[in-house]
Amino acid sequence: MSTLRVAWIAVAGAALVLSACNDGNSHNDSSPHITSKIAIPSIGGSSNFSFDLGTVDQSRGLYYFTDRNNKSVDVIDIHNNTLVRQVTGFTGCNTGPTCAGANNDKSGPNGVDVIPNTNFIFVGDVNAVRVIDTNTWTVVKSINIGGTSGLRADEGCYDPDHNIYMISSPGESPPFATFIDVTTQKVIATLLFTDPGTGPTGPASAGLEACAYDHATASFLVNNDGSTANGRGELDVIPASAILTGTPSQPVVLTIPTITPGSGWKIFPEGNCDPTGLALGPGTEVAVSCRQGNAGEPLTIEFLDRVTGAMIATINAGGGDQIAYDPGTNRYFVAASRWTSNGLSSGSACGTSQPCVPTLFIIDASSHQVVSSLTTGNNAHSVAYDAAGRQVYLPYSSAAAPGGCLNCQINPEGGVLVYQLPN
Repeated sequence: MSTLRVAWIAVAGAALVLSACNDGNSHNDSSPHITSKIAIPSIGGSSNFSFDLGTVDQSRGLYYFTDRNNKSVDVIDIHNNTLVRQVTGFTGCNTGPTCAGANNDKSGPNGVDVIPNTNFIFVGDVNAVRVIDTNTWTVVKSINIGGTSGLRADEGCYDPDHNIYMISSPGESPPFATFIDVTTQKVIATLLFTDPGTGPTGPASAGLEACAYDHATASFLVNNDGSTANGRGELDVIPASAILTGTPSQPVVLTIPTITPGSGWKIFPEGNCDPTGLALGPGTEVAVSCRQGNAGEPLTIEFLDRVTGAMIATINAGGGDQIAYDPGTNRYFVAASRWTSNGLSSGSACGTSQPCVPTLFIIDASSHQVVSSLTTGNNAHSVAYDAAGRQVYLPYSSAAAPGGCLNCQINPEGGVLVYQLPN
């Protein structure tokens, strides 16, 4: 039997009903289940809700995610699961507020990252990183990235050891990552993703995905969609020492050098993965979410040793985008928006011949086994975990758009799903 919660809030003068209904998963009080569905302004039963990534800010008791329809970062109070504000000042979809047919590479906001021990949140947008000041809840600065190309800065990650923020621009040619000194909020380095040792005019990578900073090795890890050597994806390891050759007054432009032992630069093949999200796990493990683009291939999650590149395990639970790890539960949370009923890829998009079955996978990091698989909502590719409240947050689109979802009438409205994990 489903838990029911009904509440009213006012945002921008509009009263919004928040409710949880039957989520399509059989459960009891000892299994994860939906406790809230949070409504979002302008999103209804026929909306194509274009959102990107999200994160929980435990210090403030808030969850943030990027909302292109409303050109905002949406802020949810995780104590009562209510939408408390929308911070505007972003590009939105390149096709307008309905986001129908939008090109994600020309739209924003995208990635969102809290900078700990500051009042700032960094958010990727078209040709910029926008800086939100949580004292005023406004965008107070735009850091230019990529000139006037009209393409987005996408996913980012923060290095607290050196106060550096990394963010990728996957649609540029070649794709590149920008590194920003957080103290001065100025660019110190740009890394062009071409084949190792070929310089700035070498063969370009196929694009860039999620990144993370590893304190143990003082390096950034990023999923590279494909190089000449690894056409379906690789994990690139970038030593922070190379980035620190640049300064706010003298930024540098770098390329991946020829890989030599001891340099700190590493490249780990990911096989036929077509990678998206990644998360640092226990010990030296890193989990990589694969979203295979060839129809009929198994949808997988890979677990690698992030020091040696050795493959630890591969499981059939992929088709997602964002992946999060919680050390308290030793669990990974995967937003598998393109999962299918047979676990095989439907190709580059969901369709009538092989519809998607969006699923939240919860995976034990010790055994690499799925401990829960829960029906979610249309295009639910973003996930964040609230460790204090044991809650999982997934934005989702309406059942009507995008097309090709097998089970989306279970949660048809569009908004944010909140799952409660048992104690």
